[in-house]
Amino acid sequence: MTEASSVLRVNVGGDVGGAVGGDVGDGVALVTIEHPPLQLVDGEFIAALAQLLPSLEADKGVRVVVFVSDDPDFFLMHGDVDSIAAACGRSPVTGVNPAAAIFDAWRTSSLVSIGVLEGAARGGGSEFFTALDLRLASTTAVLGQPEVALGLIPGAGGTARLGRLLGRSQALRLILTGDDVDARRAYELGWVDEVLPPGAVRDRALELARRIAAMPVDAVTALKRVLDVAIGDFSAGLVAESEANSQLMAERVPVAPIRRFVAAGGQTREGERSDFAAALDAALG
Repeated sequence: MTEASSVLRVNVGGDVGGAVGGDVGDGVALVTIEHPPLQLVDGEFIAALAQLLPSLEADKGVRVVVFVSDDPDFFLMHGDVDSIAAACGRSPVTGVNPAAAIFDAWRTSSLVSIGVLEGAARGGGSEFFTALDLRLASTTAVLGQPEVALGLIPGAGGTARLGRLLGRSQALRLILTGDDVDARRAYELGWVDEVLPPGAVRDRALELARRIAAMPVDAVTALKRVLDVAIGDFSAGLVAESEANSQLMAERVPVAPIRRFVAAGGQTREGERSDFAAALDAALG
C-alpha cells in the first residue's frame, strides 16, 4: 500500500529517512497528510480518512499508524468554515456526525495511532489530533478550539476528549477563550504526551511506534478496550456534542461570526499564521 488518496499518502515498508533511518516496516504505517492549499478538515479529508482505516486494519502487517503533515505550518488548519456557513439553517440532526464518528473509530480500532504535531492544529484539526491514541509535539506546535467565537462548539469530539484529558475547568476555559495552547503548556495539561525539538519529533514517533508494534497484538488490543471501559462511557458525550452543535447551526447563529472571521483573514494561510487571535476577535463583532 502506497497511496490511500490524494489527501493521505501512506507509506508501509518504505524508506522515510531521518535519524531513525531504514524502512518504516516492522508493523508501522506512516501516513502523511497532504491537503493543499490550507490543510482543511473538509469533506475530502473526511472521506479519505474513512477509507484509510479499514484498509489499514485489513493489512495484517500494520499494527501502529503514525500521522504526520507535509505542511510546516499546519498539521490540519480546522474545519472548512465556508462549508459550515453553507450548512447553517438546515434541520438539526440526531446522533453522532460523520466527522466525530470517523475520528472516534481510531480510538476503538485495534490499531494504535500516533500523531506528530509540528505546526498548528485548531478546531477540527485539533479534534482529529486529539482523537489519536498517542500525541507527540514539536516545541513549535500549537493547539486550539476556537469554535465558540464563531457561535459554535467543538463538534468532532473536542468537548468529550478535552474534558477527560484536561479536566472540566481547564477544558471549559480553553474552549471558551479559543486561546492557542503552545506545546509545552499542552504537555503540562496532558493534551500531548511528549514535546521534542523541531526535527526530532517524527523520529521519536517512529521509534515509539516500532516498539509498540513489537508488542503482542492481542495484549495491545485488550489494553485499549479495557482502558476505555475503565474511563467510562464516551459515546454519550459524542452524541450530546454533535446534537448541540447541529442545533446551533440550525438556528443560524454562526453565519455572521463566520463571515466576520473570514473577512478578517480567517481561513487564509497568512492570516492564520500571523494573527489568528485577531481574526477570532473580529468574529465576535
